[in-house]
Amino acid sequence: MADLVSRAYESVFGWLARGHESRRVAHARLVRDPRVPSVWDANLAGEVRARAPAEIAALLAAADAHYADFAARSFFWDPQMPAEFEARLVLDGYTPRSEDLILVLEGELAQRGPRIDLRPVESDADWAALEALYRLDHDEEVALGFHEPWGAEVTRQLVFAKRLKGPDVRFLLARVDGVDCAFFSGWPGENGVGQVEDLFTRSDFRGRGIATALIAACVDDARKRGAGPVLISARSNDTPKQMYAALGFRPLCVERIYDRTGVIPR
Repeated sequence: MADLVSRAYESVFGWLARGHESRRVAHARLVRDPRVPSVWDANLAGEVRARAPAEIAALLAAADAHYADFAARSFFWDPQMPAEFEARLVLDGYTPRSEDLILVLEGELAQRGPRIDLRPVESDADWAALEALYRLDHDEEVALGFHEPWGAEVTRQLVFAKRLKGPDVRFLLARVDGVDCAFFSGWPGENGVGQVEDLFTRSDFRGRGIATALIAACVDDARKRGAGPVLISARSNDTPKQMYAALGFRPLCVERIYDRTGVIPR
């Protein structure tokens, strides 16, 4: 079990880092992408192992230098992050951005959904369709209180950051009644633990099994490319976690990212 949890955190951070510049420094890995400065998940530190005061101070200084042009600092938590470093983050004003529930599927899905038209997101037109859906997703999350409103440029950067993860992270679009109405993605991971991520269905197409069909397709694809267990994440304060559990995913661990905003870029 401990090994699966460790590999799960490796895969979650690996998915975030994929497609972006990654630099190893003493006691951490720094992920950065100036092409998408508004995407915090593309500009964060992880695999933190600094424990002694001098190590912690040096790593924080290295992060400040590496992210000097960004207005935020982010650190990905995993169980091997020393408690001393986490305590220093709290002292310095960092707060957990989210505590998303990570669930894992080790066997088969309890349901697979209907047969629907699915296609990989490959062309510019496909990515434009996904961006339009992603904007609907954001507007809905703002209405539910999960996000502050943001402009079209932020949405463009978020979708571009996802495009940079290809071809290993594969996005699928669902078309029903001639309408591109839903999307999802899958990745086999690098350690045998895959991940499926970014599920959205237009509100007027829900209740028809489209999301379940997308989950089944992306799980199948990740496993065909080498995954065994497959992860999925859900907000701890939202309802999809119950849907995933009903499909056979079981709770495994919690994703936590510490952020500090208001840093003045140099």
